[in-house]
Amino acid sequence: MKRICQFGLLISAVVILNITALSGQAEADAKAGTPDGEFSRDELKEMIKTPEGTAAAQEALAKAAQNPIANMISLPLQNRTLFGIGPDDDTQNILNIQPVVPFGLNDNWNVITRTIAPLIWKPDVVGDGGTTFGLGDINATMFFSPAKSSEFTWGVGPVFSFPTATDDVLGNDKWSAGLSGVALVLKGPWVVGGLISNLWSFAGDDDRADVNQFLFQYFINYNMADGWYLSSAPIITADWEADSGNQWTVPFGGGVGKIFKIGKQPLNAQVQAFYNVETPDNGPDWSLRLQLQFLFPK
Repeated sequence: MKRICQFGLLISAVVILNITALSGQAEADAKAGTPDGEFSRDELKEMIKTPEGTAAAQEALAKAAQNPIANMISLPLQNRTLFGIGPDDDTQNILNIQPVVPFGLNDNWNVITRTIAPLIWKPDVVGDGGTTFGLGDINATMFFSPAKSSEFTWGVGPVFSFPTATDDVLGNDKWSAGLSGVALVLKGPWVVGGLISNLWSFAGDDDRADVNQFLFQYFINYNMADGWYLSSAPIITADWEADSGNQWTVPFGGGVGKIFKIGKQPLNAQVQAFYNVETPDNGPDWSLRLQLQFLFPK
């Protein structure tokens, strides 16, 4: 029954995304010019060529960096430090290497690929107090998104998790797949939206627990002058296979970021801190997220 409810939740979300997207697409087709939140090639070229770029180009680049399905190659390096794990308040560190590469299928559709390769430094909270370092399970998502968008844009597609962990404690040792969707609004200085996904295991080590993992990330960004912006993008997760009371991790917080350049290379840097209002037993109390994102606008 739980699995059926989860499938129903995801299917309902996809249906809502499609209905809203169709109305948004009709509105986009009726408009002329560049929609709010989109950016022209001339603006992005100006951003790359000049030391600071125009204010409009800088804001457009910031919005593209904050858009998970923007038609722009980027390489985010996201470091998450988790504090207060287990009875001894241990610390865990995860460096996510997250390349984003879009492809144009045709004049109407893009495919945006997002891959996450985590390098994990994990303490042993129930054993001898040692630590384990290595590669975790690699996650890959493909979003199919309309090439033409208005203030509202969306994407939907499959998500996969591969058992690439170099140690048993760093991964699930399961092949998993599921569905993911994202929708967002770009209006004035705001970029607001959410991403949802669920993974189910279908193969792997029979001695390991099945995977049934839910993820929801809302993101709220407010862009200011000189490339600065305020951001809140917590990642809410649920492990449906865990015992009741140990399923949810619910962080709350935010931070600040800035678009800048080193030479001709545009970069996006941000820092966010989150307190976990809900966490499993031995889960972290709070976390610090640092990110440096290399931007490669076309």
